[in-house]
Amino acid sequence: MWLGPAPERGYHSELSPRGVHKHFPNWRNYREYGGGGVTDWGAHHFDIAQWGMGMDKSGPVEIFPSEKPGSGHGVRLKYASGIEVFHKDGPGILFHGSKGEVMVNRGKFSITMGDKKIESPAEAEKEYLADAKIKLYKSADHKTDWLEAIRKRSRPICDVETGARTVIVCQLVNLAYYHKEHMKWDPANNVFVEGNAEWLDVPHRGAWKV
Repeated sequence: MWLGPAPERGYHSELSPRGVHKHFPNWRNYREYGGGGVTDWGAHHFDIAQWGMGMDKSGPVEIFPSEKPGSGHGVRLKYASGIEVFHKDGPGILFHGSKGEVMVNRGKFSITMGDKKIESPAEAEKEYLADAKIKLYKSADHKTDWLEAIRKRSRPICDVETGARTVIVCQLVNLAYYHKEHMKWDPANNVFVEGNAEWLDVPHRGAWKV
């Protein structure tokens, strides 16, 4: 039952962990059951990239495969605005702008404008955002934010559609690595513009249906 519709294989404790363990949950690295690092840590980073671009309710329109197949990096995403996102080695997200760049990672932040670099979000806000036209939703604790959203009947900082959009980006990146093909994507209808419809699903084992 744990395998669900995925291909059947014998039991292994690393694929179906029991209790507390010290190893990385390796089921994530098997294509039949997970999406590897891209859908693991990558989801957190692509989520911030989409948020920063104002694309929480959308996604890329073109996906380009890596120029170095098998390298694990190099897939390129293009959005309708013309902005491009590169899946690269290294931690965090780096936003490049016409006047500087912003780096965001878990517990780390920096903004570079010319020769000036600030690594404190509070200092950066005071310096550059005193009269900001756009204010992003702030959450100091996701669990509390979610419970508050239930009480207030409001949307949490990352609602189900935002999460789904992030996962779709991750899946498109993985497909580009796996198939090594250029793809055109319609984020409004969640379909490929040209062919590749079979990539939207996988064979289901036995009586499992969607």
